[in-house]
Amino acid sequence: MFPGAGAPAPARPAAPAAFAPPSAPPAPSPYGRTPGRPTGYAPPPETPVEITTRLRPVRERRSAGRTAAVAACAVLGLGLIGGALAGVWLAASEPGRPAEPVGYAEAGDLWHNAPVDTLFPRTLAGPGAGPGSAARTWTRIVVAPDAACSPAVLAKGLLATVEPLGCERVLRATYTDATASSVITVGLVFTRADATAQRTLGQGLTARLGQDVPPALSGPSTVAARFGDRQRASWWTSAPADLPVVVTAVSGFADGRTVDAPQPADRAMAKGRTDAVAQSGLGHEARGITERLERLLRTTAVTAAQEKTR
Repeated sequence: MFPGAGAPAPARPAAPAAFAPPSAPPAPSPYGRTPGRPTGYAPPPETPVEITTRLRPVRERRSAGRTAAVAACAVLGLGLIGGALAGVWLAASEPGRPAEPVGYAEAGDLWHNAPVDTLFPRTLAGPGAGPGSAARTWTRIVVAPDAACSPAVLAKGLLATVEPLGCERVLRATYTDATASSVITVGLVFTRADATAQRTLGQGLTARLGQDVPPALSGPSTVAARFGDRQRASWWTSAPADLPVVVTAVSGFADGRTVDAPQPADRAMAKGRTDAVAQSGLGHEARGITERLERLLRTTAVTAAQEKTR
């Protein structure tokens, strides 16, 4: 009978102390020593023991067919390896997803993180921004509260373009030049576009949108009091590749005169133009202020990114 199945098993006599089973080895010490062993202890070196006789190597006999098969397998293996490497090299040479520019993520948060005077300075200098590289200085006269993306603050074509990318918020302000003869409404459209979508968005944006003139922002008791849709003369729209933002600008005469056919800035800036819009430099105003706001946004975003890493 097995012990425990019926009657209790008879007790065995105790083994002599000399033949007591060895106790379990002590647990390793967390400090790199084994308890119970003196410091510097090392187990005795092992002695190699040869338990078989050394055999004489026997040369393998290969037939011609087997040799050819081995060669074919080797060639096939090299071909597969080469094909795999070629695929890796081709994949590496393909234009991949562009790395996110420095400050890109930070730029997307500027609409609620940066003060209004940072995004729209009270005075904005434009050296070389006017016709014939004349200097321009713009003074802010109107600031609108941040707004949701809607036809009230965005041109129809631009709204339809940025909505699939995730249109976050729109900020707008209106400036006038040093002579108070022109007024310019500028807009910052913040989106959730990634770097790839933003790069595609910015390629010839104004031309792709056609006659998609941004809305004007008037201001009571200012020189922009009469600046409305019929007073819009020239405009520009830009989406820089390194910022998830679309920058817009639309210019007009401060005296309230109407313009029948607004012109994109590049057309109004073309040489040889003699119409009032071109001669007054309204194309220069729209494009010049757009470029300077882009630079300002870029500097602010990069500075914010650098402060995070300090």
